[in-house]
Amino acid sequence: MADVLLSLNAGSSSLKFALAHVRPGHVPVRIAHGIVEGIGTAPHMIVRDTSGRTLSERHWDKAQGHSHEAFLTAVLDWVDAHIRPDHLMGVGHRVVHGGRDFTEPVLVDAATLSLLEALNPLAPLHQPHNLAAIRGIGQSRPDLPQVACFDTAFHAHQPPVATRFAIPRALEKEGVRRYGFHGLSYEYGARLLARIDPDMARGRLVVAHLGNGASLCAIRDGQSIDTTMGFTALDGLMMGTRCGTLDPGVLLYLQQTKGMTPTDIQHLLYEQSGLLGVSGLSGDMRDLEARSDLQSAREAIELFVYRIVRETGALTSVIGGLDGIVFTGGIGENSAAVRAAVCYGLSWLGVVMDPDANARGDDVISLAGSAIKVRIIATDEEHMIATHSAALIAKTRTESLTP
Repeated sequence: MADVLLSLNAGSSSLKFALAHVRPGHVPVRIAHGIVEGIGTAPHMIVRDTSGRTLSERHWDKAQGHSHEAFLTAVLDWVDAHIRPDHLMGVGHRVVHGGRDFTEPVLVDAATLSLLEALNPLAPLHQPHNLAAIRGIGQSRPDLPQVACFDTAFHAHQPPVATRFAIPRALEKEGVRRYGFHGLSYEYGARLLARIDPDMARGRLVVAHLGNGASLCAIRDGQSIDTTMGFTALDGLMMGTRCGTLDPGVLLYLQQTKGMTPTDIQHLLYEQSGLLGVSGLSGDMRDLEARSDLQSAREAIELFVYRIVRETGALTSVIGGLDGIVFTGGIGENSAAVRAAVCYGLSWLGVVMDPDANARGDDVISLAGSAIKVRIIATDEEHMIATHSAALIAKTRTESLTP
């Protein structure tokens, strides 16, 4: 019987994947994970087991001009070489935007794919690549079940006041509202916290998913109450190359005074702004920290931290106080300097960071006497994809066998 599930997280320049054993009634157990990174520059695939041992590594020459589909084929070829094909029960995918209609994982068919493609303009950096992976699997393995798991789903039950824009109701009825993103990461963190620190999990939390894409989520008793991203993944915090919250009057100015087209503006806001735009150097926090001798690098980091501190204060007011902060994502998990600066900026709330624990990257980085507990959690979106996908495929099989 099929007992292995493949999770895919397809981005513009990377393809993350994981294999998990699935047993009825049990949480999927990861057996391997990998990434194809540098797509478009210097493609490189590496696969590791759960102990971190390298199982496979491959490099491609940029001049070969491989498509995303070619790298997906490379992943599938590796999977076929390591498990029996009839043991692959399905593929789960991260899909960034589910819009109004998709508030829980779904099995993908042609009609579903068409509805999701209509949301491409709302997440142009992510959605087309998410859906390209689904199409690629469908073409090569048409009988293999595929499940779409949505980054917006975790936020689907926020109170209406948190999801509304102050625009005419007719537009809201068309779906112009706040959705929120990074939901698979937040859901993983909330579930893990409920297991390892139930008292903290029941409290009022702000979780900071900080990476190339960055957002905050206010969580109370494990439920999303509000978040910094909105209609699209442009809103909220400053990011690697995305602007975050911006006065809409700036867009009018760019159109009316600068003569910029919608395509020009999209490119500016998604790919030329954020850390890259402010620093003029890089959208990668690691590069900026390494060049902190330059004023522009320092200013970019300062603004990144400032926005986090400001929005944390706003979310704290929404949930009526703060009991804990969780850092996750590439920057949140790995940048001690950013964590320290954020904690210092929130010291007025009662955050007292342990500098040594923060430097080591311990699970808990606040001192015992801190009014706010501060943790680091390594996110695992692929685990959530596997959990949701395995459950849905198993449920569908059971229903198909029921007379």
